[in-house]
Amino acid sequence: MKLILRDFETASPDVDEKKITEDMQNEGKSPEEIACVLAAAKAEAAFVAAGSPADTVVIGADTSVVTGSQILGKPEGREDAVRMLTELSGITHRVITGVCLFGENGIRQWAEVSLVEFYQADDFQTALIERYCDSDEPYDKAGAYGIQGGGALLVKRMEGDYFNVVGLPVGALARELEKYTGERSF
Repeated sequence: MKLILRDFETASPDVDEKKITEDMQNEGKSPEEIACVLAAAKAEAAFVAAGSPADTVVIGADTSVVTGSQILGKPEGREDAVRMLTELSGITHRVITGVCLFGENGIRQWAEVSLVEFYQADDFQTALIERYCDSDEPYDKAGAYGIQGGGALLVKRMEGDYFNVVGLPVGALARELEKYTGERSF
């Protein structure tokens, strides 16, 4: 955020991501639609929790790791993290971040998609996954990895916005924020 805004506050609103995701999957919604709805729910909850202040724009975001149509959320423990990372090995998956701008100018939302390919599940990759899952890093991240940390060693290549894979597509956000507010943010 510091790349595009000098003055901002962060919040972690209480949104039941798992329930929203399950309900929307049951309705046949796409991973992109689900990410946008989650981002909007977070933005609205933060806006309301702050007292709905005038002249405030809340940015909500939600990042998902997707294989086919399966959304990999945050792992529920070490075994689940190892399973996810092993499943991602040798394939290309999508990282989708839904972003929502929420304020007195209404709602503006979109989904940014990047492609990430992991190395094959050879002995090195398997040992790396085991070691990575011994750290605290995988447990608060969709798909059980952070490309900005030790998870980078699992990645063979990526296509798209690196910051999207980190969790916030700052380049697209800067452009959309200017359209939304009519002001340049940097």
